[in-house]
Amino acid sequence: MKLSAKEDIEAPLAFVSEVMADFEAWERAAMRRGAEVDRLDTLRKPGPGMAWRVGFTYRGKDRKLDIKLLDLEPEQRLNFEFTGRPAEGVLNIELAEMGPRRTRVVATMELKPRTLAARLFFQSLRLAKAKVMRRFALRLSQLGADIEDRYRAKSKS
Repeated sequence: MKLSAKEDIEAPLAFVSEVMADFEAWERAAMRRGAEVDRLDTLRKPGPGMAWRVGFTYRGKDRKLDIKLLDLEPEQRLNFEFTGRPAEGVLNIELAEMGPRRTRVVATMELKPRTLAARLFFQSLRLAKAKVMRRFALRLSQLGADIEDRYRAKSKS
């Protein structure tokens, strides 16, 4: 199953790229939402090879997900691979400068089931694909609004 969405953000490309590549902030945000985040690599600077194991509860069950950063090109793209027991996939985030203070973010996620139960779950998602795509786009829109708020707060100080 493939999901994609795009969002235009009222902030410069460099700022958006910096926020997207602030992996420590993403780790803290996940922990605030109740996830357990373990860093699996020993890299000091952000780059390909960074990896995390994330534990969380979804639909009443404890889940574990291994996430690995495959590619990081500042101000261009981030590519992640994730693997869980029932499913695996890739997340590609591309950044494009639309103007001096406007950045387009295009997120594409491809999910593949690894178990029969996941295959059945994905089949039900396909039936409601429009709703799933709307929720994916809404989440990207919320992220864009958060980045815009951070940029405005930084510009005022």
